[in-house]
Amino acid sequence: MRFTQEERTRRVGQMGYSLSFKSYRLPMRQPLRTAQGWWSEREGVIVRLEDKDGQMGWGEIAPISGWGGGDLSEAKAVLERLGASPTGAELSEIAAPGGCLGFALGAALGQLGGRLPSVHDYLPVAGLLPAGRDVLRAVEQKLEVGFRTFKWKVGVGDPRDEQVLLDDLLGNLPDGARVRLDANGGWDRRVAERWLEVCAERPMIEFVEQPTDPANKDLLLGLAGDFPTTLALDEAVIGKEDFEQWMELGWPGVFVLKPALWGDPGELVAAVNGSTADVVISSSLETGIGARQVLEIAFGLPKLDRALGTGVWPLFSNTELNGPSAVPFVRSTDIERLNPIVVWEAL
Repeated sequence: MRFTQEERTRRVGQMGYSLSFKSYRLPMRQPLRTAQGWWSEREGVIVRLEDKDGQMGWGEIAPISGWGGGDLSEAKAVLERLGASPTGAELSEIAAPGGCLGFALGAALGQLGGRLPSVHDYLPVAGLLPAGRDVLRAVEQKLEVGFRTFKWKVGVGDPRDEQVLLDDLLGNLPDGARVRLDANGGWDRRVAERWLEVCAERPMIEFVEQPTDPANKDLLLGLAGDFPTTLALDEAVIGKEDFEQWMELGWPGVFVLKPALWGDPGELVAAVNGSTADVVISSSLETGIGARQVLEIAFGLPKLDRALGTGVWPLFSNTELNGPSAVPFVRSTDIERLNPIVVWEAL
């Protein structure tokens, strides 16, 4: 029997589900240093939905403190209030506002309704490089396994020292390699302008990600118009409302989108496919459950022209909790190997 979209939505809304969840706090194998400080552990919640036929859908709530996507304590309180047997209508209503809770519930409901279709056999991946002098050792290791696109965390030390390191880094790369610089909004106007002058003379720089305060739209637009190096938004685009505002402003650069902070995966796919945005799909350091959902979204977007920002795993010492190993390409078959039940039982 076939249903119209309206009939399908009504039918899902009337269905009852079994809801359970597990909280986690996991130390990272190696702390991550950014312009906002050190990040040494990941905290979140895994959500499991089961329908009357015994089929299961999975979601992950993993906000980033001070970044956006919602509050973890509030999300857990909402799940407690929902109880063990919510209806689809209740779940959809809570998922609608977006954020990390919307991502988890929207993903779980979406899986029960059928996986997003894949339009790619494989996608390239950018390898994450550590801040400071460790970048030179790390890039050698990643070059050996085949990476050619890299993301380097900057804005953590003296700009002059980092710019010297940049030249050392670029000097170690083969022709055709590309580097993304991620300042995590840590530069002021003066520092950003000096960096962009440097980048303008170095064609290996693919883009500079979130150079300044995400709240200062005028500054970001001005920098994007004054310098030839492409800029990318990250912290400035947490959900659909931010995305639409920047599109209306005519943002000329890249959008780095973190689905786990955005909300319902289906809504993200619709928004991106209905736009002309130049998009990078990026991890926000999830477990294997969130990783699978992020990758399914990426493989469902036909217009992705840039390497994924998912070269971050293994994050955790327990290999069962990680997304796919950081390799230069991820294949659609790699998604199938990410078994949510394994993660659930390992927590």
